[in-house]
Amino acid sequence: MKAILFDRFGGTEVLHEADIEIPQPGPGQVRVRVEAAGVNALDGKIRSGAMQAVFPTPLPAIPGHEVAGVVDALGEGVQDVKVGDEVLGWSDTGSFAQYALATTVVPKPADLDWQRAVALPVAGATAERVLDLLGVASGETVLIHGAAGAVGTLAVQLAAARGARVIGTAGPANQDYLASLGATATHYGEGLVERVRALAPNGVDAVFDVAGKGPLEDSIALRGGTERIVTIADFRAHQLGITFSSSPRERSAARLAALAQDAATGKVVTTVTAYPLAQAATAQEVSDAGHVRGKLAITLD
Repeated sequence: MKAILFDRFGGTEVLHEADIEIPQPGPGQVRVRVEAAGVNALDGKIRSGAMQAVFPTPLPAIPGHEVAGVVDALGEGVQDVKVGDEVLGWSDTGSFAQYALATTVVPKPADLDWQRAVALPVAGATAERVLDLLGVASGETVLIHGAAGAVGTLAVQLAAARGARVIGTAGPANQDYLASLGATATHYGEGLVERVRALAPNGVDAVFDVAGKGPLEDSIALRGGTERIVTIADFRAHQLGITFSSSPRERSAARLAALAQDAATGKVVTTVTAYPLAQAATAQEVSDAGHVRGKLAITLD
C-alpha cells in the first residue's frame, strides 16, 4: 500500500511516500481502507522530534491519528463492526496511508462526508475534555484563545451548547467566521485584556487556550489568578501555575458517535481544507505555520 513515512525527525522534508505492506489487524482491531485522514498540530511536533519525551515514536512512522473510511478486515474478538461498515475514529498505526488499523471506531452517518467526519475525533475529544476540566456551565462566559482552528471551532459550539457565552480570539480574517459559530469575536495580541474587559465587564469565568502563543499572562490578568485556565498548547503552563491538558489514553466512542450525529444533522458545523495524500507535506507545512481556519485533512482515492 502507499503511505507517507518519516524515517528521521525534522521538518516536512523528512516526509516521503513509500510502498509498504498492508497491516493485519490484531485482537480487537479493525482494518480501515482510508478515505480521509486528519491533520493535527501534534503531528508536526511528533515529526520534528519535539515530543519524544512525551510520545516516544519508533521510526519509521506514519503520521496521523484520525481516520475515516471503510472497514475491510476484522481482528479476533471484534463483534460490533462488520466488513463494509463506514466508520470514523482513531488510528493505531498512522492514517496517512491507504490502510490503517484502529481499535476505537464509530459508525459514520450517511449524511456526513468523509472530510467532515475525520475532523471530529481529536478536536471533539479535546474540546469536550477541556470544557469538562474547566467546568463550563450555563450562564458563564468562557474565553477561547485561537478559536478559529479545528479544536476552537468545536469548542466554541460545544461551550455555547452548554449555555455559555463564548468570546473567541482570532486573526482579522477569521472574525466573521467566529461570529458565524456563535462567538463574540475579538483580535488577539496587544490590548487583549482591555478588549475582553470591554466585552465582558463582569469578567470571564474560564479560559481555554488553544493557541499556545503567549496569552497565558493576559488570561491570568483577566481571571485574577490561575484558577479555571487550561492550555493544550503552551508548555510554560506549569511555570505559571496553569493546568496543561494533554491527550488522554481514553477514547470515548459514545461521545464521538453523538458528535458525528450532530455534525450530520448540522447541529455542529466543521470547516475542512483537504489535500491529496501526495501533498501531505504541504498540509503539514500549513498546519505547522498555524492560523488555520477549521480542520486540515488528507484525502485518498
